[in-house]
Parts: sequence; C-alpha cells; structure tokens
Amino acid sequence: MKRVIVATTNEGKIREIKELLSGCQFEVVSSHEAGIFDKIEETGNTFEENALIKARYIHKLTGDIVIADDSGLEIDFLNGEPGIYSSRFMGELPYPVRNEKIVELMKNVNDKDRTARFRCAAALVTKDCEKIYEGVLEGKIACKPEGQNGFGYDPIFYVPEYGKTLAQLDNETKNKISHRGKAFRLLADDLKKLS
Repeated sequence: MKRVIVATTNEGKIREIKELLSGCQFEVVSSHEAGIFDKIEETGNTFEENALIKARYIHKLTGDIVIADDSGLEIDFLNGEPGIYSSRFMGELPYPVRNEKIVELMKNVNDKDRTARFRCAAALVTKDCEKIYEGVLEGKIACKPEGQNGFGYDPIFYVPEYGKTLAQLDNETKNKISHRGKAFRLLADDLKKLS
C-alpha cells in the first residue's frame, strides 16, 4: 500500500485528517511516523503558501505523496487576526489560556461584530503535480469557551446554524461542516483517483 505523509505533528489534526481520508487506499502517516522531525519554517504570507512550503519540503526529502494544510482563525473585530499566525498567536500560551484571552478582548463587542471564520488551505504534492484546496467555515466568537471536543480555538468558535461551538459538536458533524473537512474532501477526491 502506497503511503501519504501528512506534514504535521499536531495529534488532533492528524486524527481529523485520517478520518477524512479513510476512504482512500493509502497508508496515511504523520511526518513523525515517517521519521521526519525537522522544524519547517512557515515563511509564507498566506495559508496557501505555508501549506505548499511544508508539503514541498517533505516531498523533496521522501519522494512520497505529501499533504499539508495551513489553517487558522480570522476574527473580523481583530482585523483578521490571528490569521496565518493562529498557532503562534500570543506566543507559546496553551490554547485554553489563549481562548480566555480572546474572549476577554471581545467582552464588550456586540453580537453582530463577533463574526469570524476558520480558513484552511490544503496542499497535495506528488511527483507530477501540486494542487491547493480551500475550505471556509463562517461563524462567531462565543462569549465563553464551551465544549470538550476538538482542539485549538474550537471551544470559542460558535456555529450559529447549530447553536453550539465547534467543540460541542460530534466528530461527524464537525468534519462535515469544518473548513478542514471541506478542503480535505476535495483533496480526497483527487487522492482516490491516484490510488
């Protein structure tokens, strides 16, 4: 069975991506499972550029099919921050602390101005092609963190159609509507053609 390397060390992300790609006839492994422990500098100015930087780097090392994503939270009230710096926003603080700080920053912001989105760019790099797939999930910043499912900013990302945060949704629903789910379903369609 051919393998596909996912250029990430984020356990939550790996779990999510393996679920999304479960119909593909490939062995899906993380970069660590493939024996790659290099720190890849994300020097791009967009989610697309950063996803390609990671995928190209690992493809060059291994020759394997590589997928990578760069995704993040864009909060309109904060002029689109944290954006491409989502994983480094506010330094090395754990996500529960970051989430509390964002909620605090927005404590006096009215409901209509709490708009935000999760954006994902997923890159697929093979010896023959490079492609980018995009997914967006619109929502709002919740007034307090809620829910235990998911990771990162999920507990403060409120999805109005469901009346819940992403962290309160079950995996199946989350994967169906999420930015990453949308991007990776498009990628999975192309990956199935390769298998």
